[in-house]
Amino acid sequence: MLLAMSGGVDSSVAAALLLRAGWDVVGCFMRLGSPGERLDEPVPDRDACDAKSLRIGKQGCCSVGDAADARSVAAQLGIPLYVVNFKKDFSRIISYFDAEYRAGRTPNPCVRCNDWLKFGRLHDYADQLGCSHVASGHYARVTEAPADAGVFELRQGVNADKDQSYVLFGVAREKLPRMMLPIGGFETKAEVRALADEFSLPVFDKPDSQEICFVQGRRYTEFLEDRDPSLVREGDIVDTSGSKVATHGGHHRFTVGQRRGIGVSLGRPMYVVGKDPETNTVTIGAETELFCASVEAGEANWLTEAPAAGVKTACLARYRSNGALVRATVRTKAAAGEPAAAPSGRKGRFDL
Repeated sequence: MLLAMSGGVDSSVAAALLLRAGWDVVGCFMRLGSPGERLDEPVPDRDACDAKSLRIGKQGCCSVGDAADARSVAAQLGIPLYVVNFKKDFSRIISYFDAEYRAGRTPNPCVRCNDWLKFGRLHDYADQLGCSHVASGHYARVTEAPADAGVFELRQGVNADKDQSYVLFGVAREKLPRMMLPIGGFETKAEVRALADEFSLPVFDKPDSQEICFVQGRRYTEFLEDRDPSLVREGDIVDTSGSKVATHGGHHRFTVGQRRGIGVSLGRPMYVVGKDPETNTVTIGAETELFCASVEAGEANWLTEAPAAGVKTACLARYRSNGALVRATVRTKAAAGEPAAAPSGRKGRFDL
């Protein structure tokens, strides 16, 4: 069993639970080239230095301080810990983050990290070590389908407030039988912390990771602008009739649905309702102008049998990471070069 250990409470408790269940656990910490980290230097022992001086940022993950925490937990549990240099692979995620903002979209780099690294490259690494399964501390569940032996399903975590199934949507279906998510069945984070204390894990009271790991301690806009200062350029803020109402310093500083920090006062609440990266224009409007009845989505990843192209299928949809599920229908489109009747996971239209 190869377990992705971030040095946080969840993956640490996952390690202890797997050991208690009889698994032979091998920990793996991914070094991603986080701020303050030198990949050519050994990971320090937490007890051999000032832990506070090691933690970079406030609540990041995969930093050099987190590596020290992972090592301390592994020592406490008596399991081996491999530290793997994934900096080159991680640069792909940073490039994706940058490109998506340039294109006027708002990316979620954690989704790509799970797809490409934690349940991508780590599976390859598990094969090299002869490990049968790959585990993590995500709040989600993988269960065997009741009616189909050997068929596995990705399900929400029992703790709805912490559910992370949405950031695992891109995991390849064939990898589900090898995935283990020991934390997904707990109802509260307090239960997990209590177990960490029971197992005498040194991270039982460590704060949750909330920041983007490679942006730690600053705004994402500063990170993007440091990479490319040309992003800082004046553009127009217009209303939905096309009338200019203000100027801004770069469309990458705005997200559709944003209300605060727009820098416009019109006497009523205004929201970002659209962006045009080509003209560097941001469009604002009333909340009702954000409403829509359907959306066209790409990069769908079917973890069940994909419906035939053009066929409407009832489903539940979530359009915010922590939003409520709503009833919807999905209609898939055939990918380029495929017969019209072929199942397609490339694009789909969701009617809400």
